[in-house]
Amino acid sequence: MRNTVLIPTYRRPLDLSRCLSALQVQTKPVDRVMVVVRDTDAETWQFLSEFNPQNLPLHIVKVTQPGVVAALNAGLAAVEGDIVSITDDDAAPHADWLERINAHFVSDSCIAGVGGRDWIHRDTKIEDDSRQVVGKLQWFGRVIGNHHLGVGKPREVDVLKGVNMSFRTQAIGQLCFDERMRGTGAQVHFEMAFTLALKRAGWKMIYDPNVAVDHYPAQRFDEDQRHNFNEIAFINLVHNETLVLLEHLPPLRRAVFLFWAVLVGTRDSFGLVQWLRLLPSQGQLATKKWLTSWRGRWQGWQTYQQLKIQN
Repeated sequence: MRNTVLIPTYRRPLDLSRCLSALQVQTKPVDRVMVVVRDTDAETWQFLSEFNPQNLPLHIVKVTQPGVVAALNAGLAAVEGDIVSITDDDAAPHADWLERINAHFVSDSCIAGVGGRDWIHRDTKIEDDSRQVVGKLQWFGRVIGNHHLGVGKPREVDVLKGVNMSFRTQAIGQLCFDERMRGTGAQVHFEMAFTLALKRAGWKMIYDPNVAVDHYPAQRFDEDQRHNFNEIAFINLVHNETLVLLEHLPPLRRAVFLFWAVLVGTRDSFGLVQWLRLLPSQGQLATKKWLTSWRGRWQGWQTYQQLKIQN
């Protein structure tokens, strides 16, 4: 099977260099590497002009619109081959990454997506905890990630993670990443929208912890600064999650999700219970997160209703 590796990048040339170096030593050689670069990203353009690709069939795609969704859609439009494997510029795939990915796709023609563990490096430490439940959408709408902690055998899941996900191009067809995802950079939950759309079409998603990348979370150049609260980023996250789940869930589960989201919620998308639980430890920050979550839920509902009217 012919593999295209797709890497969106923005102003992180040192991280990109590590990623490309990891692709140079794959046990199954890459057939095509596509790096999507913003037109204003002078640092990356300078790096690529001096980079020696050696055995990598490197292709550069220029994009003018900000955000990971625009970058990935620009890349998808130029993909060639049977499998497109997506990773981040701050990740380094293990040497057998493509070999293991291809083995899954060859084994079952009903598999549309394959993902795996991203081993997160923080300073000199690696997060080495373990979880059995990974990438699952519970019946009432809570999404369990844990892709960076997964252990055990390969299994079918609902959601893959953007830093380590591969797709059969035949299954993708004309599907694109959802441009309604908010954010100027990370656009959280974009991969959930994509993988759940494929699930609705009847395809399988497989998570295999041995399909692994090393992940070195790098600086972001947008409102979403990972572990620091930002009101706009928080609203965007909750909006995106709400929109995706409202579109995916059937009517009864959709109603249950809205009730649960408002009453309970999660640590990332507060409901009333989460606010009360975290108020003693987070104080005013908990209140800000709760109120911001309400705004994100409401805006996600509005976007969903607008789509229903248009259709």
